[in-house]
Amino acid sequence: MDSNSRIYDCIIIGGGVIGTSIAYQLARKKGDFLLLEKQNDICFGTSKANSGIAHGGYDAKPGSNKAKFNVLGINMMSKLNEDLQFLYKEIGALVICHSEEDLPRLKEIYNRGLENGVEGLSILNREQILEIEPNIADDVVYALHSKKAGIVNPFLMTVAFAQMANINGVDLRMNQEVLNIEKLDDKWLLKTKDNQYITKTIVNAAGVYSDNLSNMISDNKYEIRARKGEYILLDKESYGVVNSVIFDLPTHRGKGVLVAPTSDNNIIVGPTSRFIEGKDDISTSSEGLDKVIELSGYMVKNIEYASVITSFTGLRAHETGDDFILNEEKPGFFNCVGIESPGLTAAPAIGVYMADLVSKKLGLEDNEHFIEKRNPIERIAEVDYEALEKLIKEDRRFANVICRCEKVSEMEIIDALNTPVPANSLDGIKLRTRAMAGRCQGGFCIPKILEIIKREKDIDYESILKNNEGSTLIVGKTK
Repeated sequence: MDSNSRIYDCIIIGGGVIGTSIAYQLARKKGDFLLLEKQNDICFGTSKANSGIAHGGYDAKPGSNKAKFNVLGINMMSKLNEDLQFLYKEIGALVICHSEEDLPRLKEIYNRGLENGVEGLSILNREQILEIEPNIADDVVYALHSKKAGIVNPFLMTVAFAQMANINGVDLRMNQEVLNIEKLDDKWLLKTKDNQYITKTIVNAAGVYSDNLSNMISDNKYEIRARKGEYILLDKESYGVVNSVIFDLPTHRGKGVLVAPTSDNNIIVGPTSRFIEGKDDISTSSEGLDKVIELSGYMVKNIEYASVITSFTGLRAHETGDDFILNEEKPGFFNCVGIESPGLTAAPAIGVYMADLVSKKLGLEDNEHFIEKRNPIERIAEVDYEALEKLIKEDRRFANVICRCEKVSEMEIIDALNTPVPANSLDGIKLRTRAMAGRCQGGFCIPKILEIIKREKDIDYESILKNNEGSTLIVGKTK
């Protein structure tokens, strides 16, 4: 039981990209801060299963929080990536239309983008589109081009925020689902299954469950509906079929899907969009994946679906008011509710905004010792021959390739297990290194990774988890 004598300045609930961004920005201030995550690691919820798109900012309704924080966030992305190194690439996006009759609607999006303050927007004709995207569908005649849009690694972005928050003094605790929140005079009492915590302020960044937490303390009731989206991920050999993020202008066929490169040089296609009962269904379906394939065919030619390596489902936290709710719901209780797309892009700006609200509430001083830049271990898949040779001279474990599909070395696995906010499961290693994320999906490298975990953590094979508690892979010996 956490001692009631310790009083935190702020507790952040939720270890996704929003919660960790707020923690990172709050660490710029002096104070006693804690982040609680209900799962076994950060980024195990909504943040890990999305398109990885840095949106330009033309889509959201002018004047909305979605529009404001999307534009602020995309304008922060390049500098933030320089400091934290989480794989962001400004590759641009196209919204395509298939007939002259659709051009006025495309111009509406263009004008909306201008009203939102989006830079680098233009409308291209077919000849100009083909210079960028030679595999565009034959009937595409115009496209809105957004130069500022890009792709980002949502896992590494969340990891980077969490690690730098932790390095700068924020405590992170996993497997701490908040079950109850009570007001204690001018403070708050949070209860989990095995602990209780007292804090002056709370930031609720609990994703699809953020409405539940807010509704515990407020008469103003919110409702989050989980919207399910199914994706297909293609092998790296498909890289180059598109060079930008491709969206379809909504038509009689529906809103369509996107086709885009990923920051790790795969191709991602999806998602579907369907509201579900409950908030936990991340299954895929043949109907959903068939729909993804069908809709992508109206946009891009020559997508090689024989190169599919995996499919997955993400959930989006749709609040019935259809906008980000960023407020002080009760004195000392701050809400981040309904953070769906473009939440990943908006996350850096939301982090600044929410940390500023808390800081002003508490009168916090600047942390003059704040460490700005992250220095992650080198990824051998991304260095040239000379740099690799230097790494191997420094440590031979860089020469031992554990995951051949993604070219991940033993040293990278070891680092993931020992870095600030370390991996404590196979999925945690996958999140941080890309091991097990390639063509064989871990079929060849998992036994080697299990050996490294056993050695580094000095635990039995039977104790190693795939992700959350109870997800053991090995249950005993046969010999």
